[in-house]
Amino acid sequence: MDFEAAADRVDVTKPHPARRYDYWLGGSANFEADRRSADAVSVAFPSIHCSVLANRKFLRRAVHYLASTVGIEQYLDIGTGLPTAGNVHELAQAVVPQSRIVYVDNDPIVLYHARELLDSDPSGATAYIDADLRDPASILDNPALVDTLDLEQPVALILCAVLHFITDEMDPYAIVRRLCDALPSGSYVTLTHATNDHLSVEDLQATVEANERSGVPFQTRSTAEFTRFFDDLEMVPPGITSVIDWRPTEWRAHPRREAVSMLCGMARVP
Repeated sequence: MDFEAAADRVDVTKPHPARRYDYWLGGSANFEADRRSADAVSVAFPSIHCSVLANRKFLRRAVHYLASTVGIEQYLDIGTGLPTAGNVHELAQAVVPQSRIVYVDNDPIVLYHARELLDSDPSGATAYIDADLRDPASILDNPALVDTLDLEQPVALILCAVLHFITDEMDPYAIVRRLCDALPSGSYVTLTHATNDHLSVEDLQATVEANERSGVPFQTRSTAEFTRFFDDLEMVPPGITSVIDWRPTEWRAHPRREAVSMLCGMARVP
């Protein structure tokens, strides 16, 4: 994989969700277009920083649960984003060193930095796929996935803070169904998604307009709409909830659910 050549493919004039997320997390792998886009969203949703931090904390708890309680040893993380503290392979291999992880993203700057994601424990493995969630076949048929994961054994599919970039016109439910259909019984599906549950009509309209100005397709969904992603799956308690309420481990003050506005859920493939 040509990591260096990936830098030549980066379009710094257009914002990208992975680089925008990096900016909100305080990273440096972002550009002026990403920062302008992120700031446009922040005007309508000032607590966006709380939301992305809460989402990241949920991911850590979810992976620890999958590794320590369920014993999952294989992970497919789609919409990986830029490497940061607590990447999936670091979290999983800290519990189960032989864990195998495949990362997927479509931003060339993530590919450029992906070497940090390939620093696997010697008894496990990691791989990176440069592909787009909107084309599930490009992920499922990729040799890197087939070489790294055994799809006859349980896999944890992770789609954190990525499905809200798939608008209804892109048929997100069919995309998730296609991915789930490729997983064997005993696999797990972990999702997070921005929600409009707590927004007034006026605030929702302001958010829609801000996202349009940001230049990144984005669609919040209600709890009922989010729940549809888990059709025919077996929900893991506590079910659909805010990311701050899913098996919390920190007993201290949390941001309000309204400030985070991020739903999550985990389910088992029967």
